[in-house]
Amino acid sequence: MSTSQTARRALPSLDRLLKHPAVASLCECYGRSNLTTTLRQILVDERGRLAQETAHITPFDEDACINACASRLARATAPSLKPVFNLTGTVLHTNLGRAVMPRVAAEAVMAAMTQAVNLEFDLDTGRRGERDSHIEGWLQQLTGGEKAVVVNNNAAAVYLVLNTIGLRREVLVSRGELIEIGGSFRIPDIMARAGVKLIEVGTTNRTHLKDFADALGPRTAGIMKVHTSNYVVQGFTATVPETALAALAHEHQIPFIVDLGAGSLINLEQYGLPHEPTPRETLAQGADIVTFSGDKLMGGPQSGLIVGRKDLLTRIAKNPMKRALRLDKLTLTALDAVLRLYLHPERLHLELPALQLLTRPAAEIAVVADHLHTALRDALGPQWPVTRTDCSSQIGSGALPVDSLPSAGVAISALKKTTDIGVLAAAFRALPIPVIGHIKDRALVFDCRCLNDADRFIAQLAQLQVPTS
Repeated sequence: MSTSQTARRALPSLDRLLKHPAVASLCECYGRSNLTTTLRQILVDERGRLAQETAHITPFDEDACINACASRLARATAPSLKPVFNLTGTVLHTNLGRAVMPRVAAEAVMAAMTQAVNLEFDLDTGRRGERDSHIEGWLQQLTGGEKAVVVNNNAAAVYLVLNTIGLRREVLVSRGELIEIGGSFRIPDIMARAGVKLIEVGTTNRTHLKDFADALGPRTAGIMKVHTSNYVVQGFTATVPETALAALAHEHQIPFIVDLGAGSLINLEQYGLPHEPTPRETLAQGADIVTFSGDKLMGGPQSGLIVGRKDLLTRIAKNPMKRALRLDKLTLTALDAVLRLYLHPERLHLELPALQLLTRPAAEIAVVADHLHTALRDALGPQWPVTRTDCSSQIGSGALPVDSLPSAGVAISALKKTTDIGVLAAAFRALPIPVIGHIKDRALVFDCRCLNDADRFIAQLAQLQVPTS
């Protein structure tokens, strides 16, 4: 019998491993079924390894097997969705969850999670209620809309509006506003899925009122304007003002629809930020229906908000697809809490995390960057030079794409030019709280605008597996 065969015969049985003294605690933590499956797979892997090796076969170590089992179970059961440090320089980062929720919203959601709530129950009448009613009043007050409808994101809001207003009919859109945003979301595709025929008006860079007027026909269901929040067309350009489009639409008794995308509920200029059109402004300019996101500049949970004329929104609310796109109780609860913060605009910059980060003073960010610079230099050593750097943060999620915010951070480069900086980025992503930066000019850059807990960041540097440069 070969050495390999002898070693395989010497492997313990699964039953014997399950009686190991350390197994009881693993069983309590991970469950007997998961534990048994993992131990069985380790034995299978070990038999496969022994079948391929002919020399230097080491005896099977039961303690090492149990430790390996514990490691596998820990990795397999660890949450896939976890907190990260967003040091990318993009405040509303779509891939990192966009707006951070205020504490009041988190507390409200916790309460809604752990007990029954009157989601669709009218406490006054004792009858079935409508879930949108919990936030409709706040949206009416904050936007000036006659009625409000909420769905699970702004793409759904645009779809629901178009499907209700323009099914099997035509909607006019300027060719320069046929946007594509992240995830291959394209206005033409949404319109097609909504059963609406897109009529492109004007040219990419210049569209005039006459272009819209000439495109009107008996099958025209509405005119739609899409706010180009994720790009800017500059140079020889022309667009039609909302007031003119609204007047043309109303003259022909069709609705004027505006998709604001990242829409803000307040004038950001009061905080030194660039202006973004608000739903209130847009409705005042004649729009009949306005759609916008709740999780971008508004700083709330993922949601799509529709406000405007009561008769049109009543039709939208009755669309059968509304049920498929509706919000759950947790999102509604968080949205309600965030909207309530807007009732006290003088305190908004103190309580809304998204606005706090966007308006964070450059001097404050610089202090954090200095602190981080020293800690990273000590942790990484001379093979990974660390320098302080000025940064330009961006708002993100398609909002104000050409506007940047002065910030500060650190840049980590490799001592050897042949070293792949990506290996260092991977090491930071492997930390208990992954650190996400961005690579620029062969350096890993950490923008400190969104770093509110530098001490926690620094504390885990002891666990960083520093790659060899």
